[in-house]
Amino acid sequence: MLAKIYSCAIIGLEGHIVEVEVDSSHGLTFYMLVGLPDAAVKESAERVRSAIRNSGMRFPTNRVTVNLAPADVKKMGPAYDLPIALGLLMASEQLDTNALNGALVVGELALDGSVRHVRGVLPMTAFARVQGFKKIFVPAIDAKEAALIPGIDVMAVNSLGELIGALSGETQLLIVPTPTLQLGNRDANNSASTIAMLPATDFREIKGQETAKRAVEIAASGGHNLLMIGSPGSGKTLLARAMQSILPDPTIEEALEVTRIYSVSDMLPSDMPMIQSRPFRAPHHTISHAGLIGGGKIPRPGEVTLANRGVLFLDELPEFDARSLEVLRQPMEDKVVTISRAAGSLTFPARFQLIAAMNPCKCGWHGDPSKPCTCAPAQVMQYQKRISGPLLDRIDLHLSMTRVAYEKLADAQMGESSETIRARVQAARQRQATRFAGLPIYCNADMGVAEVRQYCLVDDAGRSLMKAAMTRFQLSARSFHRVLKTARTIADMAGSDSIQVPHLAEALQYRPKMNEEN
Repeated sequence: MLAKIYSCAIIGLEGHIVEVEVDSSHGLTFYMLVGLPDAAVKESAERVRSAIRNSGMRFPTNRVTVNLAPADVKKMGPAYDLPIALGLLMASEQLDTNALNGALVVGELALDGSVRHVRGVLPMTAFARVQGFKKIFVPAIDAKEAALIPGIDVMAVNSLGELIGALSGETQLLIVPTPTLQLGNRDANNSASTIAMLPATDFREIKGQETAKRAVEIAASGGHNLLMIGSPGSGKTLLARAMQSILPDPTIEEALEVTRIYSVSDMLPSDMPMIQSRPFRAPHHTISHAGLIGGGKIPRPGEVTLANRGVLFLDELPEFDARSLEVLRQPMEDKVVTISRAAGSLTFPARFQLIAAMNPCKCGWHGDPSKPCTCAPAQVMQYQKRISGPLLDRIDLHLSMTRVAYEKLADAQMGESSETIRARVQAARQRQATRFAGLPIYCNADMGVAEVRQYCLVDDAGRSLMKAAMTRFQLSARSFHRVLKTARTIADMAGSDSIQVPHLAEALQYRPKMNEEN
């Protein structure tokens, strides 16, 4: 007898329907699994056998063939255990072949028949709805994640025996209700601590560095890339940690996009079905090329994708592999990263905000007013040239920092809190959301050339200033547009509808200065 169950595979970040066909025929006891399975799928036979027997049912003792179609798509992971078990029970006439009514089924089985977590349930459910499925059976632990997708009934399954009883009409599974999506819960125990690799710091704890705080606020308000250059202990890493506390809340669409990435990467917090804050990723400089950009035999998202809609913080920037840093140039412009292999290409989103920190030289004291640098001029230049000009050109804000004086460190007076600064960031982002309503643009840094021409208009005085800056700083066309986008953000923070000369002048202050020091 032939039975057919629908399941789902994840390729990249997208779901693909998999038909689990089970044929039971007369003959000697034989079990064959075909359809390009990986080792985890091949091992499902023993898990399914034990789960069926421990659920009070009979494992077929005749010739059984299980096919996972389409046969040219690699099947990976244990998510096919549950549909294979149901197919075996239907093919051996222990369950009605019409019991599922075309529903989609995913789940890993334990030997006792309980259903375990599988990765990628959110994109699976979204794809099932697009394909017209009305119902999906998922592990109970993943049910809240699946329920984020409206328009499809999500059935939480705790065990194979429970599902058999429900399909036989003996019991009934409850439909998991779709939650009301709302963001803005930023207490200390929310998902931010799980998707951020560094603990957040409140801005009120940071002494001095007022110019640096201003630059970080501008970066957060407009989604701009930022490079902090300064001697050891000047507060670069501390400011980057503090930036987490002023990042604006994501929109519902952004939160679902981030949640889908973390679901596929199996990094979604078990107690938080939807990521409610922007990711903050801070990989160590020893990270591999594939770990940063993404890749592997079967391409998986890298840090640039895990930081999508959030911040990618690269501390000690010159210590990163030069090849990996150069590959960042394309994602920073196109907001996607394409990984090509012999079997095909996959594209992952990479709409991240780069925050980087570095010392001005190997010893760290080049340009410091009180401590001499021990590096030769050639060594300073060699160290700074580890970061290529094209990469630096893609960074909007370049900030030079010096050590904080004792008087400021010892001052007991606290500065502005992150909550106060974040309110201003939110207000600036709201102005941008209103401006770009109906466009696939979420902040000023996302603007293309056409949007810069439309929304970054300057008066005659502004044009004169920009003309002089082009000659003085030898700005490229890319830098010219980035200055205008930064000025647009500064104007938004000031509540101005137009870009004024002071806004342009401040934006120009954040252009690279390392070469001038040499």
